[in-house]
Amino acid sequence: AFATDTVFGIGVCFDNLEALNKMKVAKGRDEKKPFPLMVSDINQMQEVAFLNAREKKLVEKFTPGALTLVLKKRDTIKDEFTNGVDTIAIRIPDDAFILKLLKEVGPMYVTSANISGKPTTNNHEEVLKQLDGKIDLIVEGKAKSQVASTIIDCTKEDIVLLREGDITKEDINNALAC
Repeated sequence: AFATDTVFGIGVCFDNLEALNKMKVAKGRDEKKPFPLMVSDINQMQEVAFLNAREKKLVEKFTPGALTLVLKKRDTIKDEFTNGVDTIAIRIPDDAFILKLLKEVGPMYVTSANISGKPTTNNHEEVLKQLDGKIDLIVEGKAKSQVASTIIDCTKEDIVLLREGDITKEDINNALAC
């Protein structure tokens, strides 16, 4: 577990199915709910998902940052990593340590470091209370904004807001209007 630019997160390398399944068990997460992927830049993003001009505009405006985009995945992502769905949620975090890590190890599935349905965690002490003994490592620290990322579904003609964080629907609409 480690601090991110939003809340505390836990993550695994995107090609490690065993670690991904361990993360599902640790969180008590619904088997059908896939994990979001963090990438270091738009190039890594385009290696795993399809981006059109509209999505590229949003990536350029809001990333690195607290915007997660649900996109059509490329065949490089095996179905067992997304529970059979043809989409993937992707984000470029605004954190120098995590960006460096992602450049070194490649994309990582990263989710909030909490038991599913429980409050998100913002520091390593809160993570210990929920996940002690269930994950391998906790890096001391504190999350920056303490607000989860905004999630938008870009797979339809009209963008659908799935979760609003610091980036609002109005912010997204204004960026697309330019």
